[in-house]
Amino acid sequence: MQNTNPSWNTFKSLIVTAELPDLGPTPRAGRLPLAELNRKLDDFIQATQLALALESLVRSAALLWHDYLDESHTISQSIQNAEGSFLHAIMHRREQDYGNAKYWFRRVGPHASFGPIASQTQRFLEVKGQRELGSKLIPRDQWDSFAFVDACAATAQRPPADPTAQILRSIQEIEFTALLSHIFSTDSGYGILGVIAGS
Repeated sequence: MQNTNPSWNTFKSLIVTAELPDLGPTPRAGRLPLAELNRKLDDFIQATQLALALESLVRSAALLWHDYLDESHTISQSIQNAEGSFLHAIMHRREQDYGNAKYWFRRVGPHASFGPIASQTQRFLEVKGQRELGSKLIPRDQWDSFAFVDACAATAQRPPADPTAQILRSIQEIEFTALLSHIFSTDSGYGILGVIAGS
């Protein structure tokens, strides 16, 4: 289901970067400075009147997207739900602690965003002619977060310009977008109280 919440579109615009995050912990030159990112997040949270339960997820996600892994981790490890565990797992995968990433994906369990991740990744990989990778990541048409951790681990030593690394970075974006779309969806149970004034 498409997310029509205007807060989601505003958040995507707020955190957009010129290039996708790396599979590993390397910070990009184009990320926002931490103080500026936090200021933008404060303004966004105030303008959208986000429910308190959503604020921590949104901040952790934005920090993770902008390569502030430690700062994101500090927040996500205190969020006691599947979405917090999901962000926690991505953070550990990016810091290349793959065993810990799998531990947190086990804590996530079957997630509502796995369906959209599987279908979007399948379409993306078909366009790229990567059916074999698709069969590994999406066995029986189900997203396998553990297989994706393994794929990232196998590619960890390749340069960012490597074609497989580029494909996995795009899949990581699909994963992140599907998770955040779920978090911002009106039926996700987080009780978004308002939207951008004038939207």
